[in-house]
Amino acid sequence: MPDPREAQNDAAREARLRLIRSANIGPVTYRQLIARFGSAEAALDALPMLAARGGGRAPRIADATLVQREIERVERLGAQYLFLGDPDYPALLAEIESAPPALIVRGNVELTTRTCVAMVGARNASAAACRFARQLALGLAEAGVTVVSGLARGIDTASHIGSISGGTVGVIASGIDVTFPPENRELQEQVAREGLLVAEQPPGTEPLARFFPSRNRIIAGLALGTVVVEAAPRSGSLITARLAGEAGRDVMAVPGSPLDPRAQGCNLLIREGATLVQSVDDILEMVRPIDPRAFRSPISAWEGGPPIDASEGDRHGIEGLLGPVPVAVDELIRQSGLPSAVVQMVLLELELGGRLERHAGGRVSSGESSPKIDQ
Repeated sequence: MPDPREAQNDAAREARLRLIRSANIGPVTYRQLIARFGSAEAALDALPMLAARGGGRAPRIADATLVQREIERVERLGAQYLFLGDPDYPALLAEIESAPPALIVRGNVELTTRTCVAMVGARNASAAACRFARQLALGLAEAGVTVVSGLARGIDTASHIGSISGGTVGVIASGIDVTFPPENRELQEQVAREGLLVAEQPPGTEPLARFFPSRNRIIAGLALGTVVVEAAPRSGSLITARLAGEAGRDVMAVPGSPLDPRAQGCNLLIREGATLVQSVDDILEMVRPIDPRAFRSPISAWEGGPPIDASEGDRHGIEGLLGPVPVAVDELIRQSGLPSAVVQMVLLELELGGRLERHAGGRVSSGESSPKIDQ
């Protein structure tokens, strides 16, 4: 006889994935919907009503058949889902506001319970920088630290190679079954076999440019600190460092020659207060041994209280404060004089109606109807 508890768990998993894959549902929206309605099933039922309140059409809810096919494909690939709120979901990553509602992983999930350090840098890194990154990663692995990186060319590749013997986590911007760059196919498979491979996108997804900033927030969110080894100004590595700083994590950088453009980003970080790194001991001093499982997810405005619905006057007032320029949600709460839960409810309705865009740093703006991944 089928176990009814197992069937119930499968139904709950499918509902969570349908909610995640539905239009206009990003990480922040997902977290708020679960906090507001208690389950993905209830949130799915409420979507049409919420979107109508926000002045838009009902969002496109992911087809149950397509979601089931995705689940079956993940299982065939030997991977598994980690859902936000599950006991084995990385605790440090759950701390950030834009934590992915679901991760697809292959490998040893226990690696995320150890002290984790992210290592990122230039794809066209110098030979000296790659060698130094490899040495740093090896030293961290020997000290029992998990090294997290993005499996890109250059510094990422060197970091994974240096730490593979002690446990490394590779976060990719594609589906779990897609390799980029192609030359890292064997390395990516080795990371999945001996370490942990992490993807947010569904299987088969190609690594489009817009997915890389999302990947970078996962790299920064998994780690207590981020080390940058060679990075040009306005590079993806500096985005990762900024996200780490915004999450309250340590930011570290390896200095370089002012004559090398690839070192300008690191030197800029150090000038702005990042810790200068000359050896693995400099990194270990910053990341004291800690159990990430001691962390807990941020409390939602709705947790611990009854459901709160906004009046028409509240909606008009908050919508009048929005414009094309992103503004902090805290500022909307201050200027509206309304409770945080009411403001969050109105913003949720507007977003589901396609009339709100979310931006980095907890900011929002008015927007036209278009599918968004809130960061």
